[in-house]
Amino acid sequence: MTAIPAGTSVPAKELSPGQRALRRLVRRKGAMVGLALVVFFVAMAVFAPWLSPYDPVAASWSSIRNPPSDLYPLGTDELGRDVLSRVIWGARASLLAGVVSVCISLAVGVPIGMAAGYLGRWVDALISRITDAMLACPFLILAIAFAAFLGPSLTNAMIAIGISATPIFIRLTRAQVLSVKVEDYVEAARAVGNPHLRIAFRHILPNIFAPLLVQATLAIAAAVIAEASLSFLGLGQQPPAPSWGSMLNTAKNYVDHAPWMAIWPGLSIFLLVLSFNLLGDGLRDALDPRHR
Repeated sequence: MTAIPAGTSVPAKELSPGQRALRRLVRRKGAMVGLALVVFFVAMAVFAPWLSPYDPVAASWSSIRNPPSDLYPLGTDELGRDVLSRVIWGARASLLAGVVSVCISLAVGVPIGMAAGYLGRWVDALISRITDAMLACPFLILAIAFAAFLGPSLTNAMIAIGISATPIFIRLTRAQVLSVKVEDYVEAARAVGNPHLRIAFRHILPNIFAPLLVQATLAIAAAVIAEASLSFLGLGQQPPAPSWGSMLNTAKNYVDHAPWMAIWPGLSIFLLVLSFNLLGDGLRDALDPRHR
């Protein structure tokens, strides 16, 4: 065994890119706050049957619009239902809509964007024109139109939000593929005779994953707002199932007499959207190799 001479420094073990990104993420307090809030809401949604003190759809005619008390910590609504229980169960609808709609957008948008960026020519021109036409319409207006066409339900709302967000991922994926496909390692893979599908999914897709992850995190926040908006308009989660948007729709008629009906679902939407935005901003900085 060779002894290390005195005064000689031992080189530190070099961290992998993933470890460096994780270290940069942990150093950002805002991202950690966002992650903690996301974990809190996910836990609340997963363990809703055990956390909610009452049945979220059970009415009590003797407890209509009761203010917060020991029996009902957040008060009751116009049918005597416990607001706390409905807020806890409403987290399921919001998180489910956010995650599923973004998964739909990724599943549809990423392959189409890769085809546009990698194949180019008329394929790129056709996809780009359709994408531009969809992006010309505001996201929420497009989601409302699709939801109205499909019919009122949480499933249709998720599909409508997913389709409406797809052009964002098509545009982002196309731009990233155009940048990556001219790199030397892609040219080398093409020179040795790799098929196009292998080049696209083995060499290009892993190298555009970081910006897609950041955009997906931010898109979940937008999807939560969209789901609440659709439920508020009666196009999302249908009564009596709890949803933060539908709770706000009902609460607007009782703001003067029972403000707690609007405060808690509104605050929940605000905190959940804020948490995903903080986490997305932190991921963007952590995954950017220019940030040290």
